[in-house]
Amino acid sequence: MFVFKQGWACLFGALMLGALLLSHFYYPTDAVIHRYDALTLFAVAVQFAMLSFRLETPREASVILIFHVAGTVMELFKTAAGSWVYPEPALLRIGGVPLFSGFMYASVGSYIARVWRGFDFGFSEYPPKWATIALAAAIYVNFFAHHWTLDVRWALFAIIGLMFWRCRIWFRPLSNYRSMPLLIGFLLVALFIWFAENLGTFAHAWRYPSQSGAWHMVPLAKLGSWYLLMIISFVLVSLVVPVRKPERQTATQRGTIDPLLGISRPTA
Repeated sequence: MFVFKQGWACLFGALMLGALLLSHFYYPTDAVIHRYDALTLFAVAVQFAMLSFRLETPREASVILIFHVAGTVMELFKTAAGSWVYPEPALLRIGGVPLFSGFMYASVGSYIARVWRGFDFGFSEYPPKWATIALAAAIYVNFFAHHWTLDVRWALFAIIGLMFWRCRIWFRPLSNYRSMPLLIGFLLVALFIWFAENLGTFAHAWRYPSQSGAWHMVPLAKLGSWYLLMIISFVLVSLVVPVRKPERQTATQRGTIDPLLGISRPTA
């Protein structure tokens, strides 16, 4: 059930990745519509279908839209700075950024909103809301500011550790509640986003300067950037989804904490 629910929560992102890979191998080079434009139209259709079939709520879609806009703004800046490029032509674009790119960011927000609801998240020792908003804002600003001034990401990592080190996320795969440190949860999701980024660059959806000659895996150092982006995504979703305390009594009765892994395990 855990794997099934995780896969179901990844629906938007999985469809986008599938479209990137299939279009890379099979999209006609002489098609009337550019590949990037077809990806944008596909993403719009998927988003519309998810709302129509109530796979996302309007409130969740609103925060996903905010994340879409924030991601597109960062894309405009980063492509202008030469951090990465979109090598194929497109009509549906702003500057050097095709519009489908914003949906890649939105798919992360969609996953967090859906997995939050699907696993009935609860949090113990969660930091104050104002502090998480200030942290997310600082992370977002640093994505831009480090091009001109000091990159403070290591200080941000330290603040994240101090802010969340006591926080546990409680989740319910089926009937029993389990838990793990939230910091580990952030890392696991960031790792899967890094895997997805490798598939995206392999499919020539975008390209880093070091990949101009031939494709190679994205350096593992990029994992840090995705970890920071995870914090922004999580905080944005928390603005519309209540951050509630866990049902500790039920969880305590049904499971115990593994002292080595820090993940709850069911009692015999």
